[in-house]
Amino acid sequence: MGADREGGARRMPGRATAYAACGVVLLAGCASMPDSGDLRGVESTPRQDTQVRVFAMPPQEDAPASEIVQGFLEALTSDDPNYETASRYLTPEAAKTWQPELSTTVLANGPTIGPERPADRGDANVVSYSLTGERVATVDQQQSYAPADGDYGQSVFLTRDPKTKQWRIDGLPQGVVMGKSDFQRNYTSVNKYYFASNTTTGTSPQTVAVADPVYVRERVDPMTQMVRSLLTGPTSWLDHVVRSSFPTGTKLKKGVTSLTPDDRSILTVPLNDRAARVSPTRCEAMAAQLLFTLQNLTPAVDEVELQADGKQLCMLNEADADEVAARGSMRSPEYLYFLDGEHRLVRLPAGNSSTNPDPVPGALGEGGKELRSVAVSRDEHSAAGVGIDGKALYVGSLVSGGSLGEPVLSSKGPTENDRLTAPSWDAEGDLWVADRDPADPRLLLLEEGAGKPLTVRTPGLDGRVKDIRLAADGVRIALVVEKDGKQSLFVGRIERGEKPGEAPSVQELRSATPEMEEVTTMSWAGDSRLVVVGREQGGVQQMRYVQVDGSTPEGPAPAALTGVKEIAASEDDRLPLVAYSEDGIVRLSSGTQWQKVDTDGTAPVYPG
Repeated sequence: MGADREGGARRMPGRATAYAACGVVLLAGCASMPDSGDLRGVESTPRQDTQVRVFAMPPQEDAPASEIVQGFLEALTSDDPNYETASRYLTPEAAKTWQPELSTTVLANGPTIGPERPADRGDANVVSYSLTGERVATVDQQQSYAPADGDYGQSVFLTRDPKTKQWRIDGLPQGVVMGKSDFQRNYTSVNKYYFASNTTTGTSPQTVAVADPVYVRERVDPMTQMVRSLLTGPTSWLDHVVRSSFPTGTKLKKGVTSLTPDDRSILTVPLNDRAARVSPTRCEAMAAQLLFTLQNLTPAVDEVELQADGKQLCMLNEADADEVAARGSMRSPEYLYFLDGEHRLVRLPAGNSSTNPDPVPGALGEGGKELRSVAVSRDEHSAAGVGIDGKALYVGSLVSGGSLGEPVLSSKGPTENDRLTAPSWDAEGDLWVADRDPADPRLLLLEEGAGKPLTVRTPGLDGRVKDIRLAADGVRIALVVEKDGKQSLFVGRIERGEKPGEAPSVQELRSATPEMEEVTTMSWAGDSRLVVVGREQGGVQQMRYVQVDGSTPEGPAPAALTGVKEIAASEDDRLPLVAYSEDGIVRLSSGTQWQKVDTDGTAPVYPG
C-alpha cells in the first residue's frame, strides 16, 4: 500500500531529505493526521528522477496512530527491496503474515485515510482507519497487469503496546495499494519471452518467440526480478499457447540473490540441478529466452552463460539468439502497401522516403478490380483485398500476370458497413476476416487464403467485430468490437485446433483501451504494443500506444494528426508509422513530423 504524488494533501516542508551525491531520497513518515473530522488523502511522493532511489523513514518514537498509518503507506512507495522499513510499522505477528508481493492495487489517486475509529469498545489501545479510493488496475502475484474499476475499501487496525506505548499496525489487507502516479514511478513493464507452442513463422521452421509483459519494481534489481519471473513460467493468460525451454522446477542456484553482467556485458546465471542435464540445443533455447527478456534492461546484456552443478551449460550471444527463435520485430517488411486513387494496390519501399508508388505485380495491382481494403501476407508473396462494396474477398499472388479468379468469400450483409472487414494474415500464412452481416456475424479463417472458410469460435465476444489484426507471434489477435455505438479494443488468445481443418478459437478477450469509448483504427506496433486512434468519453480524437494488458507504455505518444481514418505500423519499430488522414497517406519517421506520401491514397498496410 502506498501514497500517490497527485491528488493528496499539500506536502509539508521538510518531509523528504535528498542526498544528491548518493542518489538517495528518504521519505519521512511523520505528517500529522487528525483523529477526527474530514477525510484526508495520503500525501504524495515528490516526482524524482528515475535514477534516484527512494527510501522510507522508520516509525518515529511516540508517533500517534495516524502517523503510523501514513508512514506505512509512504514506506510502500519506496525502493526498499524487501519492504523491511514498511514492516517496522507492523507488530511482529502482522509482519510475519503480511505478503506484500501477493498483489498491487492501483488507485486513481493515493488511498484516502478515514478518521480514527475505536476498534474495540472500552479499549483505547485498539483503533482502526479505513482506506478508500477508486480502483484503476491490479497486478497479481504473477506480476500480470489488468485494468480494474470500482471502489476500493479496506481497513487497517492498530494496537498500542502496553509496555513501550508505541502504536503498530496489527491487521491489514494482503498486498500493496498505491496511487497511479506512484505506480508509474515505482514499476516498469518488461517483456519476458516464451515460445509459441504450435506455430512457426510460416516461411521457415524457426521457433516463434512470444512476449509476456509483466510489471517489476524499477529500481529494485529488475534484472534478477525478471530472471526469477522468467523461470517461474508464463502468466496464466498466455500459458495455454506458449512453452518454456527451462525444465520444470528450474530456479536460481540456492544462495544467488543478485545477478549483474560483467564488464564485457556477459551475464552468468547459476541454476539449480533441475537444469544440469539439458542438451546443448535446449540450453541455447533457454539462453535465448533470457537474452530476449533482458534486452531492454540496464546494464546491457550482450551474452548469457548458463551454469548448473558448478559447470558451464552453454553460452549464447544476441546474434545466435536470433537464430534460435524469431520475434515479430526481427522480420522487417520489404514494402509499405496502400490503395491508390483508382483503388488498386500499390507499394513503396518500406525503409526509404520515396513518394512514387508502383502497382504491385498481379491482378490486385495490374487488374481492374476496385478495392476498399487489403492485407499482404507476411512473406509478401500473396495479397487479399475486399471489393469496393464490401461484399467479396479476393486473394491473388503478387506475381506479374497472375489472374484473380472468383472471390474466396462473399457477404450477404445489407449495407457496406454490414459486410466484410479488412482482412489480416497470421504467422501461419492463414487469412482472417470478419463478416458483419447482422443475420450471421462471424469471425472467419481461410487456411492459406483458400478453401472453405472456418468459423472461429469467440466465447465471450459481446458485439460485432469492426476490425481485426493478427500479431506476428501467431498466438494473439486484436479486435475492435462495436456494441451500442461504442467501439472497444480487445486482445484475445488464439488456441489452434488439434486436428487438421479444425477451426481455432479466440479465448479470454481482455480490454486494451478501458478508458476509450471509441476506437477508430489500430495496428500492432511491437511485440506487446499497439498504436490506437480513438477518443475518451467527451474527448477529442487522439493517437496513443497501448500495451496488450491494457496499460500505457512509457514514452511519448506519436505526434498529433487530425482526421485519422486508418493507421499502419510495423512490429519493426525502425519503420515509419503510416496513416490515412484527411491529407491522404502520410508517414511519421522517428524524430520527424508527419509527411505527405500520396494525396489520393487510402488503406495503408504493412505485411500482416
